[in-house]
Amino acid sequence: MGDNMTKQKVTVLGAGMVGVCTALELQRRGVQITLVDKTDPGQETSYGNAGVLARSSLIPINNPSLWSNLPSLIGNKSTSLRYDPMFMVRNTAWVTQFLANARASQCAQTASALNSLIRLSIDSHLAMMRELGLQDHLSDQGWMFLYRNERGFASAGANRDLMGHHGVPLEVLEPDAISDLEPGLNPIFHKAVWIKDSYSVDNPGAIVAAYARAFVNAGGHIQKAEATGMVEADDGVTLTLSDGTALHSDKIAVCAGPWAKPFLSKAGYRVRMAFERGYHRHFTGHSAVTNTIGLNRPICDTSGGYVLAPMQAGLRLTSGVEMADHAAPKNMCQIEQAEHTARQAFDLGNRTDDQTWLGSRPTFPDSRPSIGMAPGSRRVALGIGHQHIGFMTGSGTGKMLADILTGQPCAIDATPFKPERYIRRV
Repeated sequence: MGDNMTKQKVTVLGAGMVGVCTALELQRRGVQITLVDKTDPGQETSYGNAGVLARSSLIPINNPSLWSNLPSLIGNKSTSLRYDPMFMVRNTAWVTQFLANARASQCAQTASALNSLIRLSIDSHLAMMRELGLQDHLSDQGWMFLYRNERGFASAGANRDLMGHHGVPLEVLEPDAISDLEPGLNPIFHKAVWIKDSYSVDNPGAIVAAYARAFVNAGGHIQKAEATGMVEADDGVTLTLSDGTALHSDKIAVCAGPWAKPFLSKAGYRVRMAFERGYHRHFTGHSAVTNTIGLNRPICDTSGGYVLAPMQAGLRLTSGVEMADHAAPKNMCQIEQAEHTARQAFDLGNRTDDQTWLGSRPTFPDSRPSIGMAPGSRRVALGIGHQHIGFMTGSGTGKMLADILTGQPCAIDATPFKPERYIRRV
């Protein structure tokens, strides 16, 4: 890198996993960074996920099996996918394109793109955790997809084939093998798929916070404020903050998750983004009456429409996807149904939290994030729209944005993630 790059000032907006990793990568390349967020690092969307780092996540939600599942979704009672009808009406173009991208050819392109991003990201996470001494938070026991009947297992055959095409190591388990690996599960499952070469963490928010501390310890600055506006000019970008101050830098990386859409709209961009909202609750995962043992790895009950993941805070139950406005009130129906079906499979024990967590995962119609320079701009870079895999792919996105902003060859092919797919400058 030349001397001019070491003098460059970049503001990173958003202190979730994507923003923190972007700040760290740029800092390591000699760029002067200010990280801006209204809350502490890792306390929003990056906090509430299942903590899975797995290449099986290359399969997008809008894969070809979505078509066969559409009749069951019309009644809007599925644990896996719920929706606000009025939100869907207001976002008809997004819905139409989301369904169009569920075609096999489009899904294959997305899976290939996500596979490259996920591989880059997992390698980066593992290196970072080793460097920062975070291995105690990390498990290498993989994770499981569970099927209650043969029909469910057979319907996922195409997805298994696609994972196999990309070399994802998996093993099909019969009931006895399921019990050997997870003796705490009730014997209600017909088959399981064990994704073997994958990892999980027991406190996603703590991982983001640790990355942020490393950034600060290396001289980085975190400014706790809400960004209210952005103006681009020939000499740089000015970010207006809620306290009335203005932060000027040469360039800005917008990594603001679901908040990116209204922020960019005010700045003159049209963003075709929707939101995969998700809920979670924590449980003891142990019953003194039945002497139930905990889980050894995260599990996804494909029929029950939930994920259970062992966490420091207890056993985390995460719901399926709820398509609704980012700011819409909580709707407890889906998480209540998820808890009901999860108790059929496992003795959850007692709840360990009083509040049900809700987060919004920003999603583009092809289930790929937008990573690159904003359309028509030389100073605004975007790292947004990571749907439900932002915690995992934040590290790879940070590397890509650092490459792009410092004029280096990108670590992977950035073409599938070009922001102009669904973002326009007005």
